Amino acid sequence: MGPPLLITYALAVLLPVLYLFYRWTIGSLYDIPTIGHSAPLLSFLSARKYVRHAREMLQKGYEKYKGGVFKIATYERWLVVVNGPRMVDELRKLPDDQVSFFDASEDIVHLSHTFGDFEKDPFHIEVIRAHLTRHLASVFADIREEIVAAYNDLIPLSEDWTPHYILPTMQQIVARVSSRVFVGLPMCRHKEYLNLAIKHTLQVMNTRDVLRWWPEWLHPVAGMFIDESRRSVRQGLKLLGPMIEERIRKMKEDGNEWSDRPNDLLQWIIDAALEKGKGIEIILPMILSVNFAAIHTSSNSFTHAMYYLAAYPQYIKPLRHEIETVIKEEGWTKGAMQKLRKLDSFMRESQRLSGGLVSVLRKTLVPVTLSTGRCIPAGQIVVAASRAIHLDPETYPDPESFDPFRFSNMRKGEGGEATKHQFVSTSPNYIPFGHGKHACPGRFFAANELKAMLAHTILTYDVKLEKEGVRPANLFVGESCVPNPYTPVLFRKRRD
Repeated sequence: MGPPLLITYALAVLLPVLYLFYRWTIGSLYDIPTIGHSAPLLSFLSARKYVRHAREMLQKGYEKYKGGVFKIATYERWLVVVNGPRMVDELRKLPDDQVSFFDASEDIVHLSHTFGDFEKDPFHIEVIRAHLTRHLASVFADIREEIVAAYNDLIPLSEDWTPHYILPTMQQIVARVSSRVFVGLPMCRHKEYLNLAIKHTLQVMNTRDVLRWWPEWLHPVAGMFIDESRRSVRQGLKLLGPMIEERIRKMKEDGNEWSDRPNDLLQWIIDAALEKGKGIEIILPMILSVNFAAIHTSSNSFTHAMYYLAAYPQYIKPLRHEIETVIKEEGWTKGAMQKLRKLDSFMRESQRLSGGLVSVLRKTLVPVTLSTGRCIPAGQIVVAASRAIHLDPETYPDPESFDPFRFSNMRKGEGGEATKHQFVSTSPNYIPFGHGKHACPGRFFAANELKAMLAHTILTYDVKLEKEGVRPANLFVGESCVPNPYTPVLFRKRRD
């Protein structure tokens, strides 16, 4: 028997085995079309490509399967992607006993490894919805005061153009301003606590990225060797633990007579935890998780917006006029932020162009059959291709151009529907915050914070880039759209 015949027999045995292995590994996802390779080993090459070229792969899938669904290989798992506004709405409407946002978040962010003992009852989300959003007007003066103090410390006024690297600077400012509402004074200015909040945010991203290289079934083992986040939890408990215990003591001693009861997120979470019979050990992971969401997303969003502002200085004058007019009438209040339509539109347009690549995250709990006839098996992560939707010319004319007043112009003459194009509003066509009942609960706080920060910047400083008129290109890593951290923005004291 010669070598050619041996090779023929070997292939006759090996190819069916490889095919069966392929069908077994891909399971019932076989019928969902693939962008990249779907065969064993070759799919690993697609996963590797996805890290640097997710934007192009998701756009290709959107254009090829618009109104449908496709899948992409990642190092951890297959990612099922729904396409177009109609499919976004269909995903939004699926009930929680069929798809889960929280299970998907656990799989993507690895909450048990990044926040320590994070329970299945994330009651802090309801606290954010019920208390943080409702108390925005009463805490806005604190937000404004902390913005002014943080800017004075980190971007002091200068008559000369002075460079500042915006992303790390805004991480510090956002950490301070958010912490003013989350844990109050003096902790919001405590250097060790602020460093912890920022460091933990970066550790969460690092832990997530490390675990992405490991198969899901090895995460419990790999997690044992990743202790950075757990150390942060222990450090945070040393800083906040005495404060939490003191507040609980005051609650027991004074009850409703506690005259200087704090009006911050920490206190609202303490109240909810005690009502549920939870111990203080669950409170800190919740605060850290809120810190992560606030610092990571808000500092990125603001840096994106600052690059647009510095690259297109022709928009500063109309924005200044609007801000000065409204502040003169309303003062620095939440009501004033609601009337800043051009500023609101500026932030919304920035986020349309510079938000993440996917959104509306879910995990299937049971097999789900879509209106297209495709069946997504249980246990799969499903997302919507958000950037592709935001760049769809059928929805947004000239979609790749930055048009800062795109949405404020849409709001003209809409009457009762004028709110649907606000920064915080979600729709099947606009999903940076997600969509439906699991849309980001903190977006109302974030929007007011970021608009107040941008308004302060515009009224206080002149800004420009070293290479005038050229916005730093965004960086794309996996599903993330990250502002370029290496380009400074020049600030000076406002002159006109």
